[in-house]
Formats: sequence, structure tokens, C-alpha cells
Amino acid sequence: MLTSLAFIFLVGLSMAAICQKLKLPRIIGMLITGIVLGPYVLDLLDPAILSISSELRQMALIIILLKAGLSLNLDDLKKVGRPAIMMSCLPASFEILAFFLFAPYLLGISKIEAAVMGAVLGAVSPAVVIPRMVQLMENKYGTQKGIPQLIMAGASCDDIFVIVLFTTFAGMAQGGHINLIDFANIPISILLGIILGSIAGYMLSVFFETAYAHKHYVRNSMKVIVVLGVSFLLMAIETWTENFISISGLLAVVSMACVLKIKSTAFVSKRLSEKFGKLWIAAEVILFVLVGAAVDIRYTMNAGLAAVAMILIALVFRGIGVFVCLIKTKLSWKERLFCVIAYLPKATVQAAIGSVPLAMGLPCGQLVLSVAVLAILITAPLGAIGMDLTYKKLLVREIESD
Repeated sequence: MLTSLAFIFLVGLSMAAICQKLKLPRIIGMLITGIVLGPYVLDLLDPAILSISSELRQMALIIILLKAGLSLNLDDLKKVGRPAIMMSCLPASFEILAFFLFAPYLLGISKIEAAVMGAVLGAVSPAVVIPRMVQLMENKYGTQKGIPQLIMAGASCDDIFVIVLFTTFAGMAQGGHINLIDFANIPISILLGIILGSIAGYMLSVFFETAYAHKHYVRNSMKVIVVLGVSFLLMAIETWTENFISISGLLAVVSMACVLKIKSTAFVSKRLSEKFGKLWIAAEVILFVLVGAAVDIRYTMNAGLAAVAMILIALVFRGIGVFVCLIKTKLSWKERLFCVIAYLPKATVQAAIGSVPLAMGLPCGQLVLSVAVLAILITAPLGAIGMDLTYKKLLVREIESD
């Protein structure tokens, strides 16, 4: 296992660095590493690593959501208002609709399996988008109209919305029928997740403040461990209660991080965010390499042109969804176009949940994973390079400076 971890970290980071030099997302290098090292090509990874990859992927997702929650400024959300709320759900809904309408004909799957696939593919990638939005805010591009804040807020919440839908659709696919009660559980799951996370975040902030007041200073590194432990517990609560009530554990994790940010001093929340950012460096390598390793590249190639066509059709629907969100805003057509480009990349959520239908034993599982990987390989570089090449042309830079 140690040899496998050495390969994952050293080769994964090397390939990521090469891709970065080529102006491609680092994620692509890590995925390629996993595909090459995995059981379907060189078969150099220990089966013990692959057997716990789903748990490792979930841990990685928790880390990036904690970082997103600690980075999210609620004042920015208020500033951009309605479009931010719509961006968190409407583009993904349009994309899922595209899969629901076209995937049964293009890929030969059932309607409910198409909905599962759409939910896997529907999320934008915070790993690709958020770092670029932070850079835009630092360089004052589009900040006058709150464009980076709008995209970052929407991208952070969009993932939660999609994951809740995915859980619902996957449950329907296992049951073999559509149950309206499952849809009623979506707002219940969201609401209870927010409440549970807010309570946990408040209790943690009280604990840290009380310890500080009694001169029992809790180091930031220790806070990270405590926050991670509570996050794992929140995810466990979702599993414990799933038979009688629906609670979104991932939304609880984000809510906890947001409340911690509100209740903590700016310095503390910034330091926690930075530390989770450092954890993410290791977590993303494990996440994306293991996702690559889970992919039978021959099957992915067999998905072929029909899968590529389905992905492109879904992106068109997604772009329409973004434009609908921005109706009656003060954004110019160039700025709206940039928002569409920024909402193209897929990676983090697809990597985390792409193999779940396969693990659940759904007939569409291998196809969903293959299309998810194809979508990452197509959209991550498309969106990342698109943002990097167009932001100076499409966004207005604030020239006022003190």
C-alpha cells in the first residue's frame, strides 16, 4: 500500500505540474495518472487502496466543501442576490433536463438512469472555478458588478443542490420507480442539513471561544482536526437517519463552515480556510488519481461519440440556464458570456460521485462513470482555458484604487 501511495503522490503531482506548465488544469494530469497506474493499464496500485477509494473520495469532498464554506462571503451573496440563488440550481436543472430528454435515445438507458447520469454530470467544479474567481477578485476583474462573487457563490451551492438530487434519483433507480415523496424530501433534506450544520457550527464556535476565554488556546491545526471530526459525524448522521428522515450531510458540512466563518474573527476563519486549502493539495491528488484508476479506459472509449454528443448538448442547455439566471441584471452580453464559460468545468463532484452508481450495482453504473470521466476530460480544460483566455476581454477591470 505504501508503494501505491508513493506512486499516487509522486507521479500524480508530477503529471499535474506538467499539465500546469501546458496551461491545462492539474486535474487532467492526475486523472491520466490514475488511468495509467490503475488495474486496466499497468495495474500498479494495491487492491487495498482501491477497496477504500469511495471513503477516501468522500473525505476529499468534505475537505473542499469546508474550504468553500469558509471562503464564502455571505455579504457577497446578499450583494448579488437573486442571480446567485438561481445560479446555484437553475443551470444544473437545465443540464439534468437535457440528460432526461436525450440520454435514453443517445445512450440507450432508462429515464430514471438518465436522471441519475444528469445529476452526476450537473455540478460545476469548485476545484477549477473557485481559485480562478479568487484570482479575479484580487486583480479586480468584474468585481464592480460582483461577477466573481456571483460565480463563486453559485458554484459552491450548486454542488450541494446536485448531490441532494443525485441521492434522490439514485434511490429511485434502486427502487425501480419514481416516487413523489422522494422529491418532497429534497427541501426537507436541504432545510434539515442547514439547521444541523448551523447548530454544529455555533457549538464549535462557542467551544473555541470558551476555551480561548479560559486561556486554553486551541491551535488552528487542532481546530482543523476537530472540524473534520465533526464533519465526519455530520455525514454519519445522514446515514443513521436515512431510513426515517432525509438530512443532507454535505449541506450540513457547508452550513457548519459558514457559521464558523460568521462567528469567528476574520483572521481565524482565514487561517482555517488556508489550512483546509493545504489539506486539499493532498486530498485532490488521492481523489482524482483514484477516480482515474476506477475507469476502464476501453469502456470509456466505447461510450464514444454518442457520449460526447450528449455532454455537448447538456452544456448548451446549461448555458441557456445561466443566461436565464442573468435576466434583468446589469451585466453586459460579454459578462454573461464569461459566466457561461465559468460554469462549464466539471471535475470535483463528478470525481467524488461518478463511481457511486457502479458501487450501488445500478445497470448504468459503468456508463455513468465513463461519461463522467469523459465530461471531466472535455470540460475541465475547456472551462479553465476558456476563463484564462477570455477574462481580460469579457470583464471590466476596476481602475479605482486607493
